[in-house]
Amino acid sequence: MMALVLFFSFIILIFVGVPVAFSLGLSSVLYLIMMDIPLSIAAQKMYAGIDSFVLICIPGFILAGNLMNTGGITKRIIEFSNAVLGFIRGGLGLANVAASMLFAGISGTALADTASIGGILIPAMVEEGYEPDFSSAVTASSSTVGPIIPPSLPMIIAGTLTGISVGKLFLAGAIPGLLLGLSLMGVSYFISVKRNHPKGERKPFSFIVKSFYGAFWAIFMTILILYGILGGVFTPTEASIIAVVYAVIVGKFIYKELKFRDIPRVIIESMRMTASIMILVGFANVFAWIMASEQIPQLIARTILSISTNKIIVILMINILLLFVGTFMETIAALVILFPVLLPVAISVGMDPIQFGVMSVLNLVIGLTTPPVGVCLFVAASIGKISLAQATKAILPFLLVSLIILALVSYVPAISLFLPSLMAAR
Repeated sequence: MMALVLFFSFIILIFVGVPVAFSLGLSSVLYLIMMDIPLSIAAQKMYAGIDSFVLICIPGFILAGNLMNTGGITKRIIEFSNAVLGFIRGGLGLANVAASMLFAGISGTALADTASIGGILIPAMVEEGYEPDFSSAVTASSSTVGPIIPPSLPMIIAGTLTGISVGKLFLAGAIPGLLLGLSLMGVSYFISVKRNHPKGERKPFSFIVKSFYGAFWAIFMTILILYGILGGVFTPTEASIIAVVYAVIVGKFIYKELKFRDIPRVIIESMRMTASIMILVGFANVFAWIMASEQIPQLIARTILSISTNKIIVILMINILLLFVGTFMETIAALVILFPVLLPVAISVGMDPIQFGVMSVLNLVIGLTTPPVGVCLFVAASIGKISLAQATKAILPFLLVSLIILALVSYVPAISLFLPSLMAAR
């Protein structure tokens, strides 16, 4: 009975517009009051939720990404992508997806990708003759690549929650991320040919080399982080600090666009972003503790397994649940609440924890572009100055392809486990 109070109060708060973090906190406090449990428990569980060495890397990666963006990395990534792909029919749409794939190593979040790249490319695409709905749809859908290709903040959260190797999760996301990006490029090209979208002039080789030099430093940061973590040179937390130092050096001395007077503003902005994530993780941990006390995880597991113990059916049910939750809940909050609950169910039917981690993150970020409340879809529609209905219609082909990739990741373990298995074999 009290579990229903917890869930209904949370859902009501969400739908009246209360931010997810505070919806989790307020519904949890209401439960504690009604159960006559000391409110000090909330503070204890919040602290326990964020008292993790691995979580320290989140502010580091956020700061590094903001420093790189302030230093001019976003426009250089877009310039390089357009130089390579711009001459193809609908090349600016392809460049949009390619930029998201390269930008993934900098932001690690879908919303940052949509806002940063969309703010530049959606108006540029419309000016070149692309429809606003197509421009918004390709931007929103390609933003889902960011949290899959490493480094990824949701992967860090998933690893922290369950003790799964963050390095292996990073590695496991590489092939699914590339598959997703290439598939979205295929859809973009097909639509562009059908609608006769414009194509630019083929750039000279010297221009491509020059633009590659600009984007190289962003690509190299991802390589540096992955090599260091997987090679045992440093931990994810240490990697985030190295990324900050790297971003300052590149922005100040190579791109020469980062000014020392910009750094305090970037730090404050990064602190705000970090605080919002940490508050979310803290409140979600209180919510998850209450769920565990009410034995909700066991109830969910029993319910799923009572319907079927067939691996294919169980994975399908988990996918449907995560997709539904992902449409209205922020990715990190959903992970904190559901990932530890569903992981034992997945393991019970023979699914590898690393594969399940990639599947879960992919599920939830697809939800960010899924109508009616996908936040990335909202942001892209806002930038494109179109209605949500127009954006929804335009994103359906991209959403269909994303779901196909999700099915492959869910049912073909080698897609996510091949690279981690090479690491284990060393």
